[in-house]
Amino acid sequence: MASVAIYPGSFDPPTNGHLSIINRGLALFDQLIVAIANNPNKRALFSEAERRALLRGAVGAEPRVEIDSFDGLLVDYAKRRHCPVILRGLRAVSDFEYEFQLANMNRKLYPDFETVFMMTGEDYFYISSQLVREVAQFGGDLSGLVPPNVLAALHAKHGAAARSAGA
Repeated sequence: MASVAIYPGSFDPPTNGHLSIINRGLALFDQLIVAIANNPNKRALFSEAERRALLRGAVGAEPRVEIDSFDGLLVDYAKRRHCPVILRGLRAVSDFEYEFQLANMNRKLYPDFETVFMMTGEDYFYISSQLVREVAQFGGDLSGLVPPNVLAALHAKHGAAARSAGA
């Protein structure tokens, strides 16, 4: 049986930190389902369709990566997909505390549920989608922090303000 894991997140927008986890996850699993969480409590910069396109553009034609989305509880999505393994990236101790709570709640809701934690690479531990959105809004240099297609999409959303220093 092939090993499959779900890598959930908002991916609003995808960052090089996300890509690092995806690429490293592919070394551990035969397939990754990159699942965009639709959270009605958050106002996304990019629509679900845009995030799907950005992720596909960033990972290219990699056949072992499926881009999907879900509403509601992650455990319900995992049950529907018959995939009880979740891959989560950790940037800092504060991430671990939150993710530890989530992992235990998920296991309470779905006893066969397992969470695999992967430390974010040292080049990307400080990057978050929220910080990327803020830097883009105020015209900061995002080169090297997001894939080129995401940088172009941020430019399109924010106009000249989101131009990288090299552009």
